[in-house]
Amino acid sequence: MKKYQLTVTPREGTGRSASRRLRKAEKIPAILYGKHTKPENVAIAAPEFTKLLKEIAGRATLIELKRDAGITALSFLQEIQRDPITDRYLHVDLHEVKENEKMVINVTIHVVGEAYGVKTEGGILGTASHRLRIRCFPKDLPAFIEVNVTNLKVGGAIHVGELKPITGVEFMDDKNQTVVLCVEPPAEEVVAVVDTPVEGAVAADGTAVPATGAAAAAKPGDAKPGDAKATAPAKGDAKAGAPAKAAAPAAGAKPAAPPAKK
Repeated sequence: MKKYQLTVTPREGTGRSASRRLRKAEKIPAILYGKHTKPENVAIAAPEFTKLLKEIAGRATLIELKRDAGITALSFLQEIQRDPITDRYLHVDLHEVKENEKMVINVTIHVVGEAYGVKTEGGILGTASHRLRIRCFPKDLPAFIEVNVTNLKVGGAIHVGELKPITGVEFMDDKNQTVVLCVEPPAEEVVAVVDTPVEGAVAADGTAVPATGAAAAAKPGDAKPGDAKATAPAKGDAKAGAPAKAAAPAAGAKPAAPPAKK
C-alpha cells in the first residue's frame, strides 16, 4: 500500500501557553508514541498536515515521519483533536509501528452496492458501526473495509462475523456486532379532519344547520349580549316588593294630566 510522508520537529515546552504559541506559528502540537518508543513531543506544520489529510481522504494509511538527522519512523494517525467552533487542529496523536509486528487499528467501513430492501421494498439503510477494530501487519493494512449490502432485505442486518474475510486481517470486534442494517420506513401519521358546521349554513339536503355551543343554549326571552344586567338594590334603597316612586318632573315641565274619568 502507498505510504505518505510527514515532517515532524521536536517541540519544547508543554501546556496551554506553549501550544498556543505553536498554533500562532501555524504549527500543530503532536505526540509520537509506540510499543517500543518513549513518548516524544513533536510539532507538525499545519499546511502540510492539512494537505496530507486531503490526500488520505479517510483511508487507513501508514505515514513515514521525517525527523532531523534523517531519522524516520513508521506510524499511523491514532487521534486528531479539532476545535468545535473554529475547526482548527488542536492536537495530533501518532502511533509508531514496526514493519515486522502486528498492529491494532480502527478502519472505516465502506458500503458497496444497493440494498434489495431499499431498492425493492422501500426500506432505509442504516450504519450501526462506522469503524471496525482490526489487527494485522502494516503491509496488510486495508484502506477500507468493504461491506456489500446488495442482498440485504428489510429487517435484515450484516454482522461482523458475516463480513468477507480479508487476507492477513483479524477482526477484533464481537462477531455479533451489527455493522449495517435495513429497516422499514416510519409509518405516516394520518390526522382526521373534522368539519365544524357554521351557524346559519344550509346542508346539502336544504335543511338549516342547527346552532351549536352558546347559541344553542340560549332560550327565547333571554337577555341578549349588551343588555343591562339586573342588579341587587343598594343599601338604603327601597325594599324589594315596594311600589316604585314616580320620578320627579324636570324643572319647567308641565305636570302630567290626570287620568280621564270613565
